[in-house]
Parts: sequence; structure tokens; C-alpha cells
Amino acid sequence: MKPPRFAYHAPDSVEEALALLERYGGDARVLAGGQSLVPMLNFRLVTPAALVDLRRIASLAYVREEGRHVAIGGMTRQRAAERSPVVATRLPLMTEALRWVGHLPTRSRGTVGGSIAHADPSAELPAVFLALDGEAVAIGPAGRRTIAAADFFQSFFTTALAPTEVLTEVRFAAMPAGAGHAVEEFARRKGDFAIVGIAAVVAQAGGRAAHVRLVAFGASGTPLRLAAAEAALADGPLDRAALARAAEAARGEVDPVADNNASADYRRHLVGVLVERAAARAAGIALPQEPAHV
Repeated sequence: MKPPRFAYHAPDSVEEALALLERYGGDARVLAGGQSLVPMLNFRLVTPAALVDLRRIASLAYVREEGRHVAIGGMTRQRAAERSPVVATRLPLMTEALRWVGHLPTRSRGTVGGSIAHADPSAELPAVFLALDGEAVAIGPAGRRTIAAADFFQSFFTTALAPTEVLTEVRFAAMPAGAGHAVEEFARRKGDFAIVGIAAVVAQAGGRAAHVRLVAFGASGTPLRLAAAEAALADGPLDRAALARAAEAARGEVDPVADNNASADYRRHLVGVLVERAAARAAGIALPQEPAHV
């Protein structure tokens, strides 16, 4: 299929991009790599009056270590973040997650900010953004504002960004020293969007969980932090019994949708299986050699 007719703009600055978004009064879409938006245009799932392509704004592509934080420009290519020593050292969960994203050409064109702003509920980077308590920096007509990850995702492909705002940067506190991490997901083929996935971070102190983050993706309309499963891991020694409690709690926290890829019950089952796997790997707990059935 072919996309509908639209005006195309490639501004040279954020200020010019904001002026264009205001000109179209909310009927323009920001293009920040196009690996998700272009297919949606081709299927006519979105029909904007204009595209505002940010590819010429070189100032929006960077990875910077700023004290205990890592700042990533909205137009940083996913492949650049995947290969960044700063990301690997400070945000290793993101490095692992990026290896699950599509294929190499996808990551070479797609951007970190574009994936998070697109808010596909089955995508890895929005889940990492939530698991690492990130912040989005947005600039619009009213100026600059910061949006916490917990407040950013609202529904399917919907965020707290206004139509006239540009996501210019995402910020993360460095992961706790010594924290383990894991991304586990199930898809029909390598490179496909996850039917269900889990991003996990576990830091330990004295055999107990001092810091736990478990986020499910593909299981609801947004990435979902699994607070009850986190509490189950933190409530006592980190062992296989705790993993089983966390898996059971996670199944009770999700209300998945059914589609052509999986039933709601199957997605709920996958959440439990993958929580156990991801939390075990993040905590360094060996599971039986016989893999759990998915």
C-alpha cells in the first residue's frame, strides 16, 4: 500500500520543528527514524497532514554521562546506543534490550527517542525506560518540561507528549552498582515484536533484594510495572520460592488483550514464566536445566 498525501518538512533546528508543529495545529507527526511510523503510514493507520523529520538536527544525537546520570538525545540511533560504552557500563539493561530490537538495519535507522515516543506496548525501549525510572525532556511552545516515565505512557501508542512538543532527550540514573539485569521475551520469530516480554533489574544486599524492577511489555496497552511481583521478591530471601511467588503475583497483575498472535490466557501464562526467568537471571539464581514451557 501507499501512504496518503502529506507535506514533508526537514527542519534544521528544534525551534524550526516546533514552529512547523504549531503551524499544523496538531495535525503533523514527528518523524524520528521512521521504522514504526512509515509502516503505519503505508497501511493508512495514521493520516497526518504533514511529517516533520528531525534527521537534520544533529544536536539531538548524543550519549552523555552527566554525574550519576546518562542523557541520551532523542535522535540517537539505537545502534549507537547499543554500541555505547557509557550505556553498557551505566545502563546495561538497555544494551541487552537493544539486541532484541528488530534487526540490524532497524536499529541502524530507528532512534531511542522515537521508540519511546511511539509507545508501542510490545517494544523493548519503552519497557526499559520505565524499568530504569527514566525521564523524558520535551520542548514545546510553553518551553521545556520533564516527564517521569511513570507518567509518560497513557494508552496504546499514546503518551503525555502534546502534539506540538518534541521529545529532545531521555535521562536515566545509573543502575545500582552490582545490580543484575535481564530481558526475556517470547516472539514467533527473531526480530518480531514480543508477544510478551519482561525487563528485570535486581540489586541484592545480604541475600535479599534491595532494589527490584520488573516491567512487562506486550501484556497491556502500555509497559506495565509489576509492583506486586517486585514486592514478592523483596519479601524474604532471594530463592526459587521467591521466584515462584513473584511469577504468581505477576500473573495476577496483568489483564492482557487477545489478538491473532495470542489469547489473553496465553499472554498471562507467559508473563509468569518470563518473570521467573528474568528475575532468576537478574538475581543470579540457577533454575532447573529443563526449560519452562511457554
